[in-house]
Amino acid sequence: MAAKGRKRRSASYQAPGKRGEGRAPQPSAPHPTRRAPRERPPAPWGRFPLVELVILIGLALLVVGFILGEARGAVLIACGLTLASLAGLELAVREHLAGFKSHSTVLAGSVTVVALALGYFLLPSSLFGLNLLIGALVFGIAFYAFREVFKRKSGGLGFR
Repeated sequence: MAAKGRKRRSASYQAPGKRGEGRAPQPSAPHPTRRAPRERPPAPWGRFPLVELVILIGLALLVVGFILGEARGAVLIACGLTLASLAGLELAVREHLAGFKSHSTVLAGSVTVVALALGYFLLPSSLFGLNLLIGALVFGIAFYAFREVFKRKSGGLGFR
């Protein structure tokens, strides 16, 4: 035990006058407690705010659709939702494939929506339960696949 009032020396401590005399002390590297935030992946079209403009157009279509009402308004609402969703999906795909942020659930959900839509139009309505089962399977497989892609791109992290 160390005597009271005396500090214990670490193994890397060198007494003055011993090895390394004449050399300036080497500063220890700071231990980062948190990773520095990385930059978002750049868009293929450069700095032009395409995603933001498409979302703005989608929102404008939504507002006009709600104001008009009836059949024409319903079409505008559907178009606005589709545009805004596609813009958000593009951003999710770009961030996911760059290893910036994991969007496995969103991407698997979008694949599942396509599978459910195909099942709705291709299967008879009496097989609604089968369509839901196929959708659940597609979601599970797609989620696993997207998560593995993200792990490879992010250096082994499952989410970020």
